[in-house]
Amino acid sequence: MVFLRRVRKIFGLLFHGDAVETELDAEVQAFYQTMVDRYIERGLPEQEARRLARITFGHPENVKEEVRDSRSGAALASTMRNVNYAFRTMRKAPLFAFVTILTLGLGIGANATIFSIVSRFVLRHPPVGDPARLMALHTTQGGGQCCNNFSWLLYNDLREQAKSFSGVTAYYDLLPASISGSGEPERVWGQAVTANFFDVARLAMAIGRGFTPEEEHLPVVVLSHRLWQRRFGADPAIAGKSVQLSGRPYTVVGVAPSGFRGLDIILDAQFWAPLDNIDQLLPNTANRTSRNYHWIAVAGRLAPGVTPAQAAAELEVLGKRFANAFPESLPAADRDTGFRMETAGSLPPRDGSTVIMFLAGLSAVALLVLCIACANVANLSLAQATGRQREMAVRLALGATRGHLLGQMLTESVLLSLAGGVLGVALSLWATHALAAFRLAAPVPLDLSVSVNSTVLLYAFVLSVAAGTLFGLAPAYSVARPVIVSTLKGEDILARPGRMWSLRNILVVSQLSMSLVLLCATGLFLRSLGNASRIDIGFRSKGVLMMSIDPRLHGYSAERSVQLLTRVRERVAQLPGVISVACTDAVPLSGGHRSDGFEVEGKPARAGNRIVDLYMATSGYFDTMGIPRITGRDFENEGATSPRTAVVNEQFVQRFLGNENPIGQRVRDGDRVYEIIGVVKNTKSRTLGEDLRPILYRSLAQDIGADPSMTGYTVMVRFKGEPGAFGNAVRAEIQALDPSLAIFDVTTMEEHLSEALFLPRLARTLFGIFGLIGLSLAAVGLYGVISYWVSRRTREIGIRLAIGASVGEVQRLIIRQGMTLAVVALIPGLGAAWGMAKLFTSFLYGVPAHDAATFTMVPLFLAAVAFLACWIPSRRAAKVDPSTALRHE
Repeated sequence: MVFLRRVRKIFGLLFHGDAVETELDAEVQAFYQTMVDRYIERGLPEQEARRLARITFGHPENVKEEVRDSRSGAALASTMRNVNYAFRTMRKAPLFAFVTILTLGLGIGANATIFSIVSRFVLRHPPVGDPARLMALHTTQGGGQCCNNFSWLLYNDLREQAKSFSGVTAYYDLLPASISGSGEPERVWGQAVTANFFDVARLAMAIGRGFTPEEEHLPVVVLSHRLWQRRFGADPAIAGKSVQLSGRPYTVVGVAPSGFRGLDIILDAQFWAPLDNIDQLLPNTANRTSRNYHWIAVAGRLAPGVTPAQAAAELEVLGKRFANAFPESLPAADRDTGFRMETAGSLPPRDGSTVIMFLAGLSAVALLVLCIACANVANLSLAQATGRQREMAVRLALGATRGHLLGQMLTESVLLSLAGGVLGVALSLWATHALAAFRLAAPVPLDLSVSVNSTVLLYAFVLSVAAGTLFGLAPAYSVARPVIVSTLKGEDILARPGRMWSLRNILVVSQLSMSLVLLCATGLFLRSLGNASRIDIGFRSKGVLMMSIDPRLHGYSAERSVQLLTRVRERVAQLPGVISVACTDAVPLSGGHRSDGFEVEGKPARAGNRIVDLYMATSGYFDTMGIPRITGRDFENEGATSPRTAVVNEQFVQRFLGNENPIGQRVRDGDRVYEIIGVVKNTKSRTLGEDLRPILYRSLAQDIGADPSMTGYTVMVRFKGEPGAFGNAVRAEIQALDPSLAIFDVTTMEEHLSEALFLPRLARTLFGIFGLIGLSLAAVGLYGVISYWVSRRTREIGIRLAIGASVGEVQRLIIRQGMTLAVVALIPGLGAAWGMAKLFTSFLYGVPAHDAATFTMVPLFLAAVAFLACWIPSRRAAKVDPSTALRHE
């Protein structure tokens, strides 16, 4: 009851304030009159009685203020009054409110966008039950070198012997399949999982269920929520129905919840099938029962009461036990095999530190943008506070406390900042949507989507409150503590004649320094992108159309696949405008492909790395790709039973054959022997920034059976004309041969190279936007300070002009003060930029982190912008009429 009465009082204060105040006034007046009446009863005159009552009781207004402060909900009511007053103040100064909200919106939007990326790739877990206790397991080798997958036998050993986990599951992370039914056939990627996968993940299915132990060998499938909606129209009765995967019927037993795409943070799985049924979807795979074949990923759920440290300790013991039990399965250097454990859904261990470093650099840059915005708004607030000094002094003289004034000013700044936060979130929603245009060149499906979620909204709210407090504290403190006598006479408490380093000047120097850091980072990435676009990739960058098919997913044997690809090439070559056609198993610059070790026959084994990248190609491949042939010949009509042939690049010859003639040399890869028939120019293989790698090109017709491609085969068409028309024509020729074939990854070489420039393009865009925002805010801040300084010294400027100073001297005086601030800002700015540049060393193409050109041109550019920001107000000052200025107050 007491609580309810207190709540009613609070609501009464908030929504019936006038009635409450009237009641309080009546109570105070009644009590005051009662005291007066008592003194009169004692025989005192009425005037004396009122004087004594006032002395004893106090001034009625002070009494009412004390009563207000002691009420339940008084703080909330005071806050509401401050909010209402803040809105009235903003309506009186709409331009100031607009500029403040826009400035902070840009800063908060930049941070919300970057935090969306961080939340997506660092903080977010897969949507499973109790994700903190679901751990991803990896094997380590050679002194703890991380990381590798498990072999099937090692997984079984761990599952049977580890006591720290309530369940251990395994999955094959990328399984291609062709799905048919309504609409055109489509190639999709899924995963093959053990029957307990969904139980260990504790996944609440949207429809149906996961797998049962009895279904380990049966053709059953769980669909992703997205595939269920897109391909099957969100059929609520899908469970129990049959779908065609790679030409085989599979019974749908469930649909995964929305947003679940597997336990990996990036891979985009769209279905799940039993792991023991993998041979139906992926035939002719390697010996999956060998201890040397590491092919499955493993995850385990910690048992109740077991900590990660305890589980890690048990894994260390098990690693030593397995290494001692099966020494013949490991090379001598790798017999200290162990395990590494981390939360499922974390970044891949090999690339995690690099990605986190890049994101840390982006986060630091975004915070710099916000700091510049806060400094800019603080300067604006200081200027506005000058005009409110008299108001605050009058309120203090009338009895208001400095605490109330400070709270009022901070309320105004926080409200403006929250409005900026709303704008920032809106900008972040647009920015995260725009980031979807950036695609990474990869032969497998990746989920790089970024969105604004509840965590990002909370982060934006905290940033807004912090920013509002940060930029509002100094102006609020200055205005809430005026010298009342001086202020009432109109003196400016913020003006300190003769002092160079006022708070406004310090804020401008900070802005310029931080802008210099942003601009240096932007300059580095702009030069990096320029270098990346000029890198000699070694093959044709225009006029090539590509589309892929995977005959194996449709039941084609190796022989039939070769026949199909040959007929596709023949039919497409007859199309008008086609110059040449070829097929390959992988497009260069797709992030990675097959590589293997080899030996040169007749040569002693040499120490060191003898790993080469492996490609399969048909005749005409080098002409279509524009890769010059140096010596030897191209592939011709090699058959599956004829001696294997290979073409190598210059790097292969230089590294492994020296000055010997490569033609006729024989190279062994396991039990396959290749005769080198040609040498071609070097090309980039995996990424643009890599060092040249040795490449061995094999005949597709000869190796398609022994080494089938996991990602299908790409038809490459060199053409004259528009790619859109050719794309439809090539698609029609393929479908004419087999309408059931799924056609995927239709793109041009220009588009592919644009995707290969994913990282430098992304960095260029983000840093370019941040640098432009920072530079604009810093220039505006400097311009504002100089303009304010000119307005405060109008009388002085008039006197200087009246006693004979020239216009040029006045302009130089003003410019000199502004440029002094700019020069001072260069010192800490260059130091900070020099230190931050080290974070981006791994992401720059052909540009050192401490690039001399960047660190020379950027400060000069900033100085030029600062000069312009000073020159504009200096011209206005030089036009001051001395007679008018002498009368200026």
